[in-house]
Amino acid sequence: MSIYAAPQRDMRFVLNELVDLSAIQALPGNEEVSPDLVDAVLEEAGKFATGVLDPLNWPGDQTGAKLENHVVTSVPGFKDAYRQFVDAGWAAVGGEIEFGGQGLPHVLSQQLSEMWNSANMSFCLCPMLTTGAMTAIRRHGSAELVATYVPKLVSGEWTGTMNLTEPQAGSDLSAVRTRAIREGDHYRIKGTKIFITWGEHDMTDNVIHLVLARTPDAPEGVKGISLFIVPKFLVNADGSIGARNDVKCVSIEHKLGIHGSPTCVMAFGDDDGAIGYLVGEENRGLAYMFTMMNFARLEVGVEGVAIAERAYQHALDYAKQRVQGRDIAEKAGDRVAIIRHPDVRRMLMTMKARTEAMRALAAAAAEALDHALSNPDAEAKRRGQAVFDLLTPVVKGWCTEQSIQIASTGVQIHGGMGFVEETGAAQYLRDARITAIYEGTTGIQANDLVGRKLAFEKGVTAKAVIAEMRALDAELAAFPDHPALPVIRKALADGVVALDAATDWLLATYPQDVKAAVSGAVPYLELWGTVAGGWQMARAALISKKQLDAGAADHDFYRAKLGTARFYAEHILPLAQAMSHAVIHGATSTLALEEAMF
Repeated sequence: MSIYAAPQRDMRFVLNELVDLSAIQALPGNEEVSPDLVDAVLEEAGKFATGVLDPLNWPGDQTGAKLENHVVTSVPGFKDAYRQFVDAGWAAVGGEIEFGGQGLPHVLSQQLSEMWNSANMSFCLCPMLTTGAMTAIRRHGSAELVATYVPKLVSGEWTGTMNLTEPQAGSDLSAVRTRAIREGDHYRIKGTKIFITWGEHDMTDNVIHLVLARTPDAPEGVKGISLFIVPKFLVNADGSIGARNDVKCVSIEHKLGIHGSPTCVMAFGDDDGAIGYLVGEENRGLAYMFTMMNFARLEVGVEGVAIAERAYQHALDYAKQRVQGRDIAEKAGDRVAIIRHPDVRRMLMTMKARTEAMRALAAAAAEALDHALSNPDAEAKRRGQAVFDLLTPVVKGWCTEQSIQIASTGVQIHGGMGFVEETGAAQYLRDARITAIYEGTTGIQANDLVGRKLAFEKGVTAKAVIAEMRALDAELAAFPDHPALPVIRKALADGVVALDAATDWLLATYPQDVKAAVSGAVPYLELWGTVAGGWQMARAALISKKQLDAGAADHDFYRAKLGTARFYAEHILPLAQAMSHAVIHGATSTLALEEAMF
């Protein structure tokens, strides 16, 4: 079993060279976010990932969380690891300073999230959802609710959940039936929620549920949904924990992966009704919950990066150790490690190139979010929000789908041993599979991208980002004799043309034939990820070329970055033409068969 090592060198490259760290540092509250601070935080977070979380990952997968008498017992070691996580201040890295948080920008906290999810995704789902719950309450709750719950969530003393899905509704939130009846200063909540990650556990004294429900006179559909805080234990006026609320876990799911994370069926109000507190105004709950969901969607995209990185490291370690066959160019000689075989090299390069592109694109989304939240300039703030909104479904959908392919490739590199649980490669494939499903399936992300992020604003932000991609061509053209940059330039240019053509077709088609447009939504999302990832890899290649020309000490890193960017250009970017073709020409065949013909 390999030992996880955080890819700190590539993370530092992303933060210090791809991201405009000086612009992030200039944002209010980020004055101390220097390269030295970045190095120190990454180093300590990496130690925690390797030393505390990674050793619990495999045992946690094998053991799983347990339920007895409505009480969930976490995997052995998780409770102690969580206490260390909180005591070290890691739970508070992204929290606002006024509530006891450290206020680190998203571009940095995202790298920490990747490390911890690589080491143990099941564990990290708990603090991730807690941060999302805290963010939603902070932005939309009353001053009293904020004072009662936010500091405890920021510190990690309490954890949070998101309760949307119901058995009859699935992803269709317009079908939510959980009821909320007003009773003085609170409401009585009755209903059942499913797929509630870390809905019940023994790692903290309280669990704060954010619950979607309907009041008796609410309008039908999503316009009639309200958001409520329903704590596991009620909170007394002095902030201490009071009586047990009428909410309990009635079962936990038996799942393909993430066994260390309890996925709960939660019953609210089986007896007198669970006491809940309204967040914001009635009937605006879905808009409030999207604050949490958009944060979670970006974080799930980072989970995709994390699992891809872990699967790659595991496969690379195996490829270096597994001796099988002789070098194909030699007719005799000793058997060699399989990393010497060209097809294994191809698979490893595919894993490496895709993962680095994913990491860079996720950081670009986080950079936009930091500007959206903190930039004092109104236009820069608006632009940051628009780019973040555009990239969120891409990062969520593309990175998670890629992680499944990458983890599957890791199993393939192991050969038959990859299909055997004891090697550990299969766990990453099993864990990765959920990432493309929860917090909105890839289809939901793609429909959001095409409908809300493209058609609704008539392509303004999409075209602006595509223009940025095109602008890189002039910089790449300055090095016509370089062995890699002209190849990268041509592949990126072709990819941008393919993306632009698909974008134009969707903008023209969506208002006239929405079914034809959304038939190509998932290929369009994959097209965006593929080309935007190639854009980031091309930027990385230019930076690396300039660093090598300047005599950078880390010579091998920049050479590897250039080689990886060229591989992405030659093996992955050409897929953009096929995706664009599917978007523009594929609707007729997608919708050709009548239901009875399937």
